This record gives sequence, C-alpha cells and structure tokens, in this order.
Amino acid sequence: MTKMKNKYSILLPTYNEVENLPMIICLLVKYMKNSGYNYEIIIIDDGSPDGTMEAAVQLQAIYGKDKILLRPREKKLGLGTAYIYGIKHATGNFIIIMDADLSHHPKFIRQFIEKQNMEDFDVVSGSRYIGSGGVFGWDLKRKFISRAANFVTQILLRPSATDLTGSFRLYKKDILENLVENCVSKGYVFQMEIIVRARQLKYSIGEVPITFVDRVYGESKLGSSEIMQFAKSLVYLFGTT
Repeated sequence: MTKMKNKYSILLPTYNEVENLPMIICLLVKYMKNSGYNYEIIIIDDGSPDGTMEAAVQLQAIYGKDKILLRPREKKLGLGTAYIYGIKHATGNFIIIMDADLSHHPKFIRQFIEKQNMEDFDVVSGSRYIGSGGVFGWDLKRKFISRAANFVTQILLRPSATDLTGSFRLYKKDILENLVENCVSKGYVFQMEIIVRARQLKYSIGEVPITFVDRVYGESKLGSSEIMQFAKSLVYLFGTT
C-alpha cells in the first residue's frame, strides 16, 4: 500500500491529563502532518475531573473533527478496556497506542511505520532496552525495578520482544483485534499479555529503540496495586502460554 492508502488511528487514553493533552496533540499533528501520513487521533477520556475533556473539546475545534475524535467514558475503567473501546471507533487499518503524558515522543512514530513497512511486521513495539533506547527522569530504584521485572519476564515467558511493559506500539488493526480477543488482562498488565499472546499466535514483532521520559505534569498511574497485578499476571501467563 502507498503512504496515503494506509490510515493510522492513534489511541490516547486519558485520565487527568489536562496539562499534557494540548502539547501531545500539537506534537502528534505536527509530526503526522509533516510526514504526510493519513491519521486520526482518538481521545478516550475516563471521566477526568480536572478538565481534560473540556481541553479535548477545544483541541477538536482547533484541529478539526476529522482529525480529533472524542470518545469519552463515564468513569475510569482501566487501560485495557480503553484500548478495546478505542479500536471499535478506529477507522484506520493500523492502530498506534501511546501514553498521553508526554512520556512517548511522536517523533518515533515515523520509525515505527518505516520498520513495519520493511518486513510487513504485524506488531512494532517501542523498546527502552535496545540500541539507543533508554529512560529519563526515573530514580535508580524505579530503574532497577523496571529492569528486574523485565529480566524475570524474559526468562519465564520468552516473549520475542525486549520490552514487555512498554505502551508505545503500532499494530495492524485486524491483528490487534484478534490479540484483544485472546487477552484476559484489562489493566496495566494488558500491555505485557498482548505481546506474549502475539508470540503465542506466531505474529511477527519488530522493535524500534525509544527514549521514555517520565511525566512532568500530573501523577503516575502506577501504584502498589498495579505491581501486585503484574506479579499475579506473570504467574498466570507462565502457566497458560
């Protein structure tokens, strides 16, 4: 397919991202427009009390309803379900998922697309653990926890990917729909399970090194409950894949 025949639906789940949303939308529009790709941005807000949805409405007025789609939900229902909800409203044949807190820079999207085109990958995943990839803004404790979790996961699950917990990826839409049907996780570990299921179903996975930058505004959504959920899901996936 040519560049313009492909369409990329960018899913942006949000919860209390009123400070970050205008900047990430501005950057996405800039990079996608300058690259000449056909795209849409789908904002899936989970009832943020901080005015995120109001900001989204203003951004839609600026950039147009054809580029900014608003698909809000009444309350916080989890990251995995946000992606499932977003896919239903996507009109592109490719899906890009990323965080709205500026930890993922849109400049890497072009590399994702080029990587996918090279070998017709089913999935292209951003990795903090290969080549020029890395993490900025984390203290040593958080970096150690991330590395340790990834190391243990690699040993137990053999996922054919170096970064299981990252959430910056490109999928063929039909492949992602099938993966979602096979996943049981709905929260933070959804990202990990979907890559493990991709390996299990023998889908091809390409990787692009990315730099992850810790959020400047707002609070991290990762807490002790998510860490416990990760550990439980790791055991479950080890036993079922």
